Amino acid sequence: MAEERDGEPRTPRGLDETDRTLISLLQRDGRASFTALAKAVGLSEGAVRQRVQRLLRDGTMQIVAVTDPLDVDLARQAMVGIKVSGDLHAVAERLSALADVHYVVLCAGGFDILIEVICRDDDHLLQVLNDDIRGIDGIVSTETFVYLKLAKQTYAWGALTR
Repeated sequence: MAEERDGEPRTPRGLDETDRTLISLLQRDGRASFTALAKAVGLSEGAVRQRVQRLLRDGTMQIVAVTDPLDVDLARQAMVGIKVSGDLHAVAERLSALADVHYVVLCAGGFDILIEVICRDDDHLLQVLNDDIRGIDGIVSTETFVYLKLAKQTYAWGALTR
């Protein structure tokens, strides 16, 4: 089944055990050297560099700094369930363009789309909901779930695919 990333259809590609190990190692330490990675997987440094560059180029993984939103003055996080009338893809595209929306997924169930918003405070959240989200054509209703405390956040999917 092909998904879209940045508007381009993509087909999940097969990863071998070495790719999965490299992803897992980089999820634990995104600054690991190619030398250390090469030792861990039993390949040359050059071969590891090529594999990592291919995984990055293909969009299979990204190496990014992950912060706690509270540490960067973003104290209000919320999940917003959205019901849509009309074209889900068009609404998702508009939501994806909003700077304060960090996660957009089309789904089944009580909502058509779920989004995650990260804001400075309650006033900022209200502005995003009222001015940015609710005015999008096709949005019928929203329900906001304000986060009180983040109990778990992980990005260790590479280890889960083994």
